[in-house]
Amino acid sequence: MAAYMDVLNQITETPFYLLLGACGLLLVFQLYFLLFVYSRLAFYKKPPIKKNTKQLPLSVIICARNEEENLQQNLPKILNQNYHQFEVILVNDFSEDETKWLLKELCTKHSHLKVVEIAEHVRLKHGKKFAVTLGIKAAQYEHLVFTDADCVPQSDQWLQHMADAFDSGEEIILGYSPYTRKPGFLNALIRFETFHTAMSYLSYALKGNAYMGVGRNLGYTKSLFFRGKGFAAHMHILSGDDDLFVNQNATPHNTAICIEPEAQVWSEPKTTFAAYIQQKTRHAGASKAYRPSHRRMLATQLVSAFLFYVLAIVSLVLYPWYWPVIVGMYVLRFVVQLFIYIPTMKKLQVKGLIWRLPFLDIFYYGYICINGFFALYKKDVRWK
Repeated sequence: MAAYMDVLNQITETPFYLLLGACGLLLVFQLYFLLFVYSRLAFYKKPPIKKNTKQLPLSVIICARNEEENLQQNLPKILNQNYHQFEVILVNDFSEDETKWLLKELCTKHSHLKVVEIAEHVRLKHGKKFAVTLGIKAAQYEHLVFTDADCVPQSDQWLQHMADAFDSGEEIILGYSPYTRKPGFLNALIRFETFHTAMSYLSYALKGNAYMGVGRNLGYTKSLFFRGKGFAAHMHILSGDDDLFVNQNATPHNTAICIEPEAQVWSEPKTTFAAYIQQKTRHAGASKAYRPSHRRMLATQLVSAFLFYVLAIVSLVLYPWYWPVIVGMYVLRFVVQLFIYIPTMKKLQVKGLIWRLPFLDIFYYGYICINGFFALYKKDVRWK
């Protein structure tokens, strides 16, 4: 009878050991990303400037469609940057509001503002990449800085910091653009997702494996754009003028980051779940064109975290008497997260989210994985 019970216990406990082994393996993956990737940003310090970048002229490129209100509020803060030589190229992409007249008024006050007008063609539809390309062609300087009409620099030193980042021949500068804080869960989720995305792409850039950038705060050289044939490789994808360009052209030696608080560019977040889902679906659609190694890398990080939560919950439901083992794994991961996330959140100006980390983390991975799956079967949408 005792032998029979031993065999029965082994049979019933075997699935638990399999679940435990799977959770342990997923935990190892998660600890790797935290300790050997994200730690690079957590403990990053800006390197000393090697040359006089104050003499580097810059061209700021902004594409806008029906952005009169945002331009009226934000464009003056870009035009009044405390930098010795720069121009602002505003590409007015078939705006149907009063953008044209606002820009004419601003041009009379700011000689370094240049406007490129795009007229809609009945038989020719275009996305943002066409507008960006025209802006680049109109720029007179080699070093380009990009942002959006709904973005505003935190200080008048934004361009100086971006110029400093073009220090030792770098051709791509990855900046950071947080979203403003507002009440509600959606805002917290958007800011956490933006933080997590930035932590990932900035850390990998520091690791010599840059895979994306964000067009709200991005810089690269004009010669790199034309040498890489612009957006030709992914012109058929309506989105991705920022992340796909970086994915295609970044190397271990031509990319730097710029994350000083004075160099961060703030944006207004979406206010409805529908608008947010549409935005993330568009971004997920562009990621299908990433290099295969980058897709595998990102999928491993996201799916391992998602499955860790799923298997941990399943284990607790099916084998509640083993809860100390599962909870111990979770606590280990959480403590390491705090060790990495706290200094990183301070750098990226979202330290208030640390108190919501347990709930936001599990919701984030669930949402991103599920949305990314369905995005594989959706077509791209227009940028405006």
